[in-house]
Order: sequence, then C-alpha cells, then structure tokens
Amino acid sequence: MTHALRSRTGTVVTGGIPRPGRPRATSAPSGRTGRPRRRRSRTWSSAGAFAVFVLPTLTVFTAMVLAPILWTLCIGMTDERATRPETSFVGLDNYGFLLEDEEFRHALWNTVVITVIVVLLTNLLGLAIALLLRRPGRLYSLLRGVYFTPVILSAVVVSVIGRSILADDGLLNSTLVSMGVESPPGWLTDPSYAIYSVSGIMVWQMLGFAVVVYLAGLAGIPTELEEAASLDGAGPWQQFRAITWPMLAPALTINTVMLMISTFKVYDQIAVLTNGGPGTDGTATVAFEVIRTAFSEQRPGVASAMAGFMLLVVSAASVTTLKLLQRREVNL
Repeated sequence: MTHALRSRTGTVVTGGIPRPGRPRATSAPSGRTGRPRRRRSRTWSSAGAFAVFVLPTLTVFTAMVLAPILWTLCIGMTDERATRPETSFVGLDNYGFLLEDEEFRHALWNTVVITVIVVLLTNLLGLAIALLLRRPGRLYSLLRGVYFTPVILSAVVVSVIGRSILADDGLLNSTLVSMGVESPPGWLTDPSYAIYSVSGIMVWQMLGFAVVVYLAGLAGIPTELEEAASLDGAGPWQQFRAITWPMLAPALTINTVMLMISTFKVYDQIAVLTNGGPGTDGTATVAFEVIRTAFSEQRPGVASAMAGFMLLVVSAASVTTLKLLQRREVNL
C-alpha cells in the first residue's frame, strides 16, 4: 500500500515519487495595507495644491469682482439716495424706469453707435496695416512699435492729445484755416461730428492692439499653403480670400470681442473730450450716465440698475459674438 506524504513545501510524495501539489494558502498579514494611505496622501496633496494655487486667486476674484457685482445688482433693486438715509426695496422698478427714460435710451444708442464704428474700423484698418507690416526689416519693426504706442498710453492722455488736435482752435482747424477754409467744422462742438470724432480717437488708440493680434495670426499661417497657392496660379486677392482670411478667424474673434467690451464701457474719452455734449447728451454713453447719475444726481440705486443693465447687455453681446465667430474658425 502506497502512503502519500506531504512535505513542508507542499509537495505530495506518493510511493517515493514526488509530484507537485497545491501549495498551502498563506494567510494575509493582519493590519491595514498601504493603499489607503497613498490615496489619503494624494487627497491631501491635491487639497494643498488647491489651497496654494487656486484659493488665493479665487478669494481675490470673489472680493474684487464677484462680490461688487452682486452688491451692485442688489443696490439696483432699491431706491437708495445719497441724500436720504432710508432705503426701500423696489424690485425691477428701476429697470422699468430706464426703459422709459429718454436720456438713458439716447446714451444706450450712442454707446451702440460708437461700438459699431470702433469695432468695424479698428478691425479693417488693423488688418490692412498688419498685412503691410508683416514683412521683415528694421523699418517695419519700428513701425510696429509706433502703431502700438497709443495702446500703452492712458485713455486720458490720448484724449488730451486728441482734444488739442480736434478743438475749434486746435491743430486741425488751424491747418484748414491756413489752407483757405473759412469756417472749419467744430469736430467736438458740433453734434453732427462729435460722436464720430470721439470714435475716431478711440480707433486711433486701439488700432495698435488689433495690429499686433493680426500680426500674430499672420505669423501662424503656414508658408507652404501660400507657396502652393502661388504655384497653382492664385493671385494675391485669391490667396487672401482662400487662405489668409479664413486662417485669421481666431484673430478676428479676439479683436472683435475685446474691442466690443472695451468700447461698451467707455467713459474717460467722453469725459475729457466732450463731457457728454455737445448739447444735451450729444455723446453721453451708458458708463458716463452711470457716473453722472451716481455722483452728480446722488441716485446710486438708479445708477446701479444702469450698471446691471449694461453688464447684461455686454455679456449677451459678447457671448453671442463669440459663438458666431468661432463657427468660422479653421482648426489646423
């Protein structure tokens, strides 16, 4: 009779011939494994990274941007006045008053007109100048810096320079008189010219930004595409229409949205150049009306409603424009 023996290593021995058997199952050591500790350490490291990098920025954004916006919207639903201590909640009555106020509607129309002029002319002139300055050379590098100079100046400085040129006795009218023009127009005092003069000065200041953005877009166009189009017999206009213009779609999106936001909240140029005139609200914008209503008329409730209304209009216009322009962008 053959006896089966099992060795310590788990090998079964039958009749003196060993054969492999199933090893003994070893029990897992008692206690916690290291995996939960790793997960906990990763969680703490993520929380530490959030506290170091995100939390300070989020705190500053909440304190400097989000909280003032919410507070302004709340004040816009009251009848608060600086000359009256008591304040009551009026809901949306201030917004209804704005829709019926002719001065506010006129200021809103002026803002829209200035925005359309600035966005269209700045994009058009910026693209044309960028196409001329995309060539290499010291002269073109110098001209790029010259066009960008008004961007780094403050709006007040640019407005003072513009007023010295466009005033009734300014440089432009003095030149026209010396050329034989008897009665040159009042560029800032005539309601027929004032809003266009203000728009022209804003175009001059923002033109350098548009040129730089378009130059960056032109630098990102592969030269192989233009060379292939030239070999196929395409002329300059055909190359621009089929290659350059579609490739500049991201630059157009950036310029349009940034110019729209900057122009919609224009105040400094209006205050320095025309002070809201000529006449009654000839060039007054929504931002100018907000400041005047809050500090001159001492009605912060209505002024906050104006600011809230402008925030909604700018946000809706920016998001809509961004979505429409992003549809035509070309992905390389």
